[in-house]
Amino acid sequence: MIHTHAGRANFLDPASKDRLLTLVQREAEGMFALVGTDEAWMAPTAAGHWQARDVVGHLVDTTETYFVSFNAARGNGAPPPLVPLTDMAVHVDAGAQALRRIPQAELIARCRKDFDQMMATFVSLTDAEWSGLMVPHKYMGPLPASFYAIFQLVDYAVHSWDIRQGAGKAHALAGDSADMLVPLCFILWSATPKIAPGTEPFQIGIRITTGAHAGDSVASVSPDGVTIAAGDVSALPAVIEFDPASFVLTAYGRINAGTVRGDAELAHRFLTGFFRI
Repeated sequence: MIHTHAGRANFLDPASKDRLLTLVQREAEGMFALVGTDEAWMAPTAAGHWQARDVVGHLVDTTETYFVSFNAARGNGAPPPLVPLTDMAVHVDAGAQALRRIPQAELIARCRKDFDQMMATFVSLTDAEWSGLMVPHKYMGPLPASFYAIFQLVDYAVHSWDIRQGAGKAHALAGDSADMLVPLCFILWSATPKIAPGTEPFQIGIRITTGAHAGDSVASVSPDGVTIAAGDVSALPAVIEFDPASFVLTAYGRINAGTVRGDAELAHRFLTGFFRI
């Protein structure tokens, strides 16, 4: 389900478009600055076994697949073949690795060109298209066009964090980017549950402590999946508190973070109940 707190901006709202695209542009420029040196190109990152060059390859592979998706949404060609979300990590890795041998300058130039084309596509969307044009995603099926813009923010912001983390530098995720990503992370958790058929249903609280989406949510876990909605958590056995950046990085499997109030074992059970993409 799409999780938002009433009265607070979210990426699906056309009113958020200019702000979101400004953040994507800034994070992308930061990424290109990080990978532009010879020593950075084959440096390790926090994205598993990927080097910085693999992050760029991933961005090229992903963005060029988006072009196919947008063309299909407008009636120009077939959509990309649908792949189960559980297999996304394997396919994304293969796509990145396939571009490893392309020289640094060539691959960065290709990535920049793809980025500029993608941004031009986003800018051209009308308000109705931003939230209403359904674009076929390779792993998630038809999604509103605005999802692709927020996915670009994930790719450039989180993968820039990966590169900085791999370099061993003191660093952090920008608060405005993290704020924008909070609603998406609730959707991510709803879409990636790893739950055994006989799981006994339970509820747990999620608290975002600061930022535009500060507030409480109730996560309901059952054999049918995970649903998350804004609600009162005061009577729940456990509440996990996150600042926005820690929430984003935990949801995307970069760190294990959060402050548990109450039943720590239940909180740990919840946090290990998702597969990684």
